[in-house]
Amino acid sequence: MISLMSDIRIATRNLRRNTKRTLVAVLTVSGGVIAFLLAGGFIDWTLLNMREDTIHSQLGHIQIVRPNYFEKGIADPYRFLLPSNAQEQSIVATTPGLRTLSSRLAFSGLLSLDEGTVPFIGEGIDPELERPISSRINIIAGQDLRDRKERAILLGEGLAKSIGAKTGDTVVLLATTANGSANAVEVVVAGVFSTSSKEFDDNALRLPLDIAHKLMRVDGATSWVVLLDDTSKTKSAVDYLSASLPPGKFEIVPWDNLADFYNKTAVLFSRQVEVVKLIIGLIVILTISNTQTMSVLERTTEIGTSLAIGLRNRVILQIFLLEGVLIGLAGGILGIGLGYLLATLISAVGIPMPAPPGMAHGYTGEILISIPIALDAIALALTTTLLASIMPAWRASRMNIVDALRCNQ
Repeated sequence: MISLMSDIRIATRNLRRNTKRTLVAVLTVSGGVIAFLLAGGFIDWTLLNMREDTIHSQLGHIQIVRPNYFEKGIADPYRFLLPSNAQEQSIVATTPGLRTLSSRLAFSGLLSLDEGTVPFIGEGIDPELERPISSRINIIAGQDLRDRKERAILLGEGLAKSIGAKTGDTVVLLATTANGSANAVEVVVAGVFSTSSKEFDDNALRLPLDIAHKLMRVDGATSWVVLLDDTSKTKSAVDYLSASLPPGKFEIVPWDNLADFYNKTAVLFSRQVEVVKLIIGLIVILTISNTQTMSVLERTTEIGTSLAIGLRNRVILQIFLLEGVLIGLAGGILGIGLGYLLATLISAVGIPMPAPPGMAHGYTGEILISIPIALDAIALALTTTLLASIMPAWRASRMNIVDALRCNQ
């Protein structure tokens, strides 16, 4: 330990001997760290925002359905109905971290206004219980549903445009009931909504659960939707429900099993972060390697003298490696400080973003600097500078003493 501390002091003094070159090396590393933090922080914010939009506009944290509902129940929801006021529902209500529990009835049919008719995918909901789950649904015209008995509907933005409906219009919903007959109801368009999914907005409508029951002539729901107070509790809640509910009667599906678009986007963005990290790492390695090589050439005589008086090759190697690590540490800390400051300023202004594929509206982005990404940035700085120092340090430790002493003569 004493020897290591001594080597660190020697390495620090060596770096201070040529402050300009050391400063350039530190700024290079900090620039790479800043670039990584800004790119990774923007992607982290985007994924976090997309995740919460997906949970709080469509899926909730957990959906409880009959087994195989998501494979077969979309075409025939009547075979997979959950009972109303079931004992199991009270068990679900005891889930640790539960914020709200809502019932949904999914169905499909035809929407008519004047001479126009278009197909739709509908959700019967309890507006009061559903409100926390749907907190990120944007009502862009009119108002939200008020209670489960109201004869009104919310139309997705794309669906409203396709049929030309606006707030206050009376429309007709036509659907096939459980016994195979047709049934229709007249409802008033209370409002128009948009979510983070353009495909959902183009096909979906929502109406109070009691009106959906009358239209479908059924009682019950196709799913129970659980919203927790923290997304990180999803796995523990799934484990609790799996142990509490009767086996084989229910399927407990966490949100990430249903969020196909989010999962694919997360994989794509993760690969982009790795590419950015690789590019930054290569730039830092080439720059620091060149800096260290110049330092070795300038100190050739000094290295030869050190070897001549008995300093071991291992110590020479260690000192140059420590110089690289100190450059990486200083550049990493400086980069995190400046990166956090820049991220805060940029987030305060906002990053105007156009509508990405699958979304109808653009958004204002921000940069989220989290502890994991900051630690990743430090690791990147230390790893790249250490790798960049290996070859110059190896050459310095393997110098021929006589050739090194005659270098500047």
